[in-house]
Amino acid sequence: MRIEQEKQIDAREQLIVAAQALYAEAGVAATTPRQVLQRSGIGQGSLYHHFPSKRDLARAAVERTAQEQLRVAEGVLVGDVNAHQRIRSYLLRDRNALAGCRIGRLTADEAVTSDENLLEPVEGYFTGLIELLVSALEESGMPHDRAQDRAAAIVAVVQGGYVLARATGDPERMRSAVRGMAALLEGDRDDH
Repeated sequence: MRIEQEKQIDAREQLIVAAQALYAEAGVAATTPRQVLQRSGIGQGSLYHHFPSKRDLARAAVERTAQEQLRVAEGVLVGDVNAHQRIRSYLLRDRNALAGCRIGRLTADEAVTSDENLLEPVEGYFTGLIELLVSALEESGMPHDRAQDRAAAIVAVVQGGYVLARATGDPERMRSAVRGMAALLEGDRDDH
C-alpha cells in the first residue's frame, strides 16, 4: 500500500514539474494535457486521477512556480547581510533574461488572466515580492511610503528588463536596467 502511495505522489509531482516547464516555455493556454503527459512520462489515467481538469493541473503548477520563485527572492532579500547589499544582490543576481520571468510571463497568458483561480498565485507572488522588498528598504531606514514606491519600482524594472531583453534578443538590456535601478537606489541611500 505504501509503495502505491509513493508512486501516486511521484506521478503527481512529475505532472506538476512537466506542466511548470511547459508553461515557462509556451504558457498555460498553449499547453495541452497531451504535452504534459509526454513530458512527464506519466499515463493518462494518472493525470486525470490527480488533476480532473486542465485547470486543476494549471493551478497546482502555477502555484508551485509562484512559491518557488518567491522562496528564491526570499533567500536573497532576507538575512543578516546589510539590507542595501541584499537588495543590490536581488537586482544584480544572475537571470536568464531571454527566457523571461516564469511568473511575469503568466500575466500575458489569457488562460491565467481570465481565471481568478490561476491569477491568484501570480498576484500572491508579486504582492509577496513587494512585501519582501519593502521590509528590506524599511530596514535600511527608508520611510514606509517611500519604501512601497521603491519596491514597486524595483519589481517593475526587473520585469521591464525581461521584456527589453526578450524584445531585443539582448540579455545586456536586462543587466543595464537592473544596474540603473541599483545606482538610483544608491542615490536614495545618500538622501536619508
